[in-house]
Amino acid sequence: MMTAISETIDWTDAEAAARRLAGNWREFQSFIWLRGYDLPDADRWLIWYTGGQDSGLLTQSNSDATAKRLAPFLVGDDPDVVAETHGHWAVGSLGGLSLRVYRGDGSISQAFAEFCRVQEALDNYPVLDEEGYGELEYASTLANYASEMWPRRGELPPGWEAAVYGWFEGHGKDCFIESRDDRGGYAPREALLEALEELRLVPVAAVPM
Repeated sequence: MMTAISETIDWTDAEAAARRLAGNWREFQSFIWLRGYDLPDADRWLIWYTGGQDSGLLTQSNSDATAKRLAPFLVGDDPDVVAETHGHWAVGSLGGLSLRVYRGDGSISQAFAEFCRVQEALDNYPVLDEEGYGELEYASTLANYASEMWPRRGELPPGWEAAVYGWFEGHGKDCFIESRDDRGGYAPREALLEALEELRLVPVAAVPM
């Protein structure tokens, strides 16, 4: 998220990035940050969006990974990072964070230094957590299978989605497990029925469509 801004920032130079981003929320159009009214140092904070309600799996994964990297700074009575959820008339709900860029003595906060390292990592490679991204793709693929077979969900045994995934994988049917449009893998009903029959989980005749 906020890609256009990110592409113009040298994240290896935390001092320059801090000067650019502290108080960035004041530049947002048609925006009111209610929490900012309660912060005496509001202009030392940035707001950064990491995802929205229609975000793809990569954005979701990177958002989760960013939250984990910054988790140590979300604790305490006066944390340097706060999770934020804002509404937008055009795109709906946006999730992200507000982060204290400068401490009271004018030094850059450790939270901002870590934030810069996260953004630098994203500049070098688009995935922050390969394992987490893979798990999200897998879970979404199983959910897509379940959605396709929803009309007969009560006739299928627990865990059938994972068994079908394994059957596709073992029979070279990668087209049914590879992520499409960053939304997970998808298989048509006919392919799912074939796999279910081959696995003897349920005969095709028992699942009329």
